[in-house]
Amino acid sequence: MSTSAVLASAILPRHIAIIMDGNNRYGKANNLGQGQGHVAGKNALDPLVDYCVNTGIKVLTVFAFSSENWQRPPSEVALLMKLLTSTIHEQMPRMNKYRIRLRFIGDRSQLSESLQTLMADAEEKTAEFDAMTLVIAISYGGQWDIANAAKQLAQQVQDGELKAEDVSEELLGNYVQLADTPAVDMLVRTGGEYRISNFLLWQSAYAELFFTPTLWPNFTAEELALMIAEFAKRQRRFGKTSEQVVIEQQGH
Repeated sequence: MSTSAVLASAILPRHIAIIMDGNNRYGKANNLGQGQGHVAGKNALDPLVDYCVNTGIKVLTVFAFSSENWQRPPSEVALLMKLLTSTIHEQMPRMNKYRIRLRFIGDRSQLSESLQTLMADAEEKTAEFDAMTLVIAISYGGQWDIANAAKQLAQQVQDGELKAEDVSEELLGNYVQLADTPAVDMLVRTGGEYRISNFLLWQSAYAELFFTPTLWPNFTAEELALMIAEFAKRQRRFGKTSEQVVIEQQGH
């Protein structure tokens, strides 16, 4: 059975998250100028967005710049900020064409005012689109995300709006980034590393993990399609036994 046939009959992941790794190594391997691997990586996103919206994926979240990336050389950080600005400008026609909602997660306080304004404007202009949501994580860290959610609950306890014993996993989950979207079903990392690098820690608690040696600029919709076909074959038990899952599936 072809990959397209498998996907047509499969339960698709609702939310795919991608750690886009390998830009610098791609640049070095191809003797590109400093930072040009990141430029190539920016261009790799477009066909993935097109593929996901046409396949029926509801949310695609990509890790563009982590909270730890601020430690990189200032020249590289400046280039990345410039590329993020270009990416937002370039994605807007695609968002309008496909009616994709564009959102951003992360600590915006460290970003320039002009970039913050551009992000807010893009979010406002696409807020009503419902074909898919593209989420770009900028200055984001999973530990920051959880701590930020805990801080909001702590403030409510301090203000007397909430009792400490009322704090639960479900309640905390309402305050992390993307609380209003489906949990991450499928987490992909390119570039050959086997870690999730502080990305969507809470949201990916039960995500199926996929690692590939392919450097991000070389990652294609065809490779993602193969991963989705593999995802469709995996049994997701969420702590239950295989037998319980089969019985539940038969019940539906």
